[in-house]
Amino acid sequence: MINVAVMGYGTVGSGVVEVVNTNGARINQRIGEELNIKYVLDLRDFPGDPVQEKIIHDFETIINDDDVQIVVEVMGGIEPAYTFVKRCLQAGKSVATSNKALVAKHGAELLSIAKDHNINFLFEASVGGGIPIIRPLNSSLTADEIEEITGILNGTTNYMLTKMFYEGADYNTVLKEAQANGYAERNPEADVEGYDACRKIAILSSLISGQQVDFEDIYCEGITEITVEDMKYAKAMGTTIKLLASSKRVGDRLHAIVAPCMLYPEHPLYNVNDVFNAIFVHGNVLGDAMFYGSGAGKLPTASAVVADVVDAAKHLNRNIMTMWKQEKLTLEDKGDAKRRFFVRMKGDAEKELSNLKYSFGDIEIIRIDELEGEFGFITPIMMEGDYATRANRYKEQILHMIRIEG
Repeated sequence: MINVAVMGYGTVGSGVVEVVNTNGARINQRIGEELNIKYVLDLRDFPGDPVQEKIIHDFETIINDDDVQIVVEVMGGIEPAYTFVKRCLQAGKSVATSNKALVAKHGAELLSIAKDHNINFLFEASVGGGIPIIRPLNSSLTADEIEEITGILNGTTNYMLTKMFYEGADYNTVLKEAQANGYAERNPEADVEGYDACRKIAILSSLISGQQVDFEDIYCEGITEITVEDMKYAKAMGTTIKLLASSKRVGDRLHAIVAPCMLYPEHPLYNVNDVFNAIFVHGNVLGDAMFYGSGAGKLPTASAVVADVVDAAKHLNRNIMTMWKQEKLTLEDKGDAKRRFFVRMKGDAEKELSNLKYSFGDIEIIRIDELEGEFGFITPIMMEGDYATRANRYKEQILHMIRIEG
């Protein structure tokens, strides 16, 4: 029998218990041994829930029980999760977590401790929820140099942008709807400001580069400034707007960014709508691959956590994870990245055209008849730093800028 302790009985923790109870027979068959949830650590009690007989309130119970071989951390946040996970690994217990904040900040150290003890620190659910991406990068794609990972990594913002695009609703309306449906928290900052997606792309960047990529070093822009007017221009251009988290190899460096982008229909992420997530990967020998599915939610996330538990159970005394060094990777300067830009501007297009062509080069004007007193234009490909310098001349007139991907 393989004994497991679950730390945290919130949404994902209760989902982990449910997945094990629902699919226990199949899980045991795949492991070749019986999986048993021995403890569930939580500050609360759950009277009337069968889990109550397994509830404990003292973390030391887990540490001091040599029969517990695998620990699931689904508490969230940095502390006490970091202290608990570190002590579990030092005690020779493998850990599976869905905690993106923990992995983004302390992943390199925790992976190193796991390796030293010949056990595993696994975190499939920290990036794509129910979508497998860590495991493919760790095993299936190890023959490749990964040149790009670009993803829609946050279901809340994708749901909101989909509603804004297809229904013409404004930001505040779709935010309230997302909160009412349980997709957005009461305080939605982590989602709508892009921080959630930023932590996830930091983890993926660390994994493909082999060095620590701090999410604080990644340029991050959320969706709070996206308007109904932006969506009208997007439709007129034949594009859609998605919040993308992207990491691209440039020589021996990575360029990483989280920002809303306009996508044309030929882009592989164009049709990813609602709460679904998708991750596009380009390898130097594989070429293109796509991973698509439910990026969040109780059971999809719990499914990924339990898959890590199964992996840990099948490799109790063998470390299987790719490492990354604690040494920080210097990212390419945002200003050096090349792309096109869509710009909304106050004024009359005909009057401004010659000045804009002088500043930006061969631009393409976009007009929306119902939007008076403004117009849009698309720049040629240029470095982001060059765009910023040129746009500075028009800062009183520019209403919004959105990057164009592809």
